[in-house]
Amino acid sequence: MNEFSSYPKFEELRGLNILSIDYGEKVIGLGFFCPGREPFPIGAGRIINKGIAHFYTELEQVIDDQVVEVIVMGIPYYVDGNESEKTKEHKAIFNALVEKFPSIKFYQQDETLTTKSAKERMLNSPEYNFQFDPTKIDELSAVIILEDFIRS
Repeated sequence: MNEFSSYPKFEELRGLNILSIDYGEKVIGLGFFCPGREPFPIGAGRIINKGIAHFYTELEQVIDDQVVEVIVMGIPYYVDGNESEKTKEHKAIFNALVEKFPSIKFYQQDETLTTKSAKERMLNSPEYNFQFDPTKIDELSAVIILEDFIRS
């Protein structure tokens, strides 16, 4: 039994392929999890952000390759919970994705401090040689978004 199986969303989403998105201006991190089949969320790569059309094309390929049924997108808020301009931008992208991929179930997840958490995890993990790796930060942030979603 893994640490995620005790959370209600684990049972609700059991057997579904879940993709998480950490949308950034330069890099978009991706995470993946199939509750009941995978022991925990894992990194699923990254997309270099070359504009929204490029993102849609790349995302569509990932959705097809991984047979994605659920997408969890990180939405940035201020630490006090208020919305910023970035929040509004991310919500607009989220709404566009919902419209573009109607067969997929979408969720939003607060991504406040996920990049900070990802950096701390790297510095404390032998998996990353206890070092910060800027090429993996967005992917790990997407994993943390997915972990937080399953736990919420």
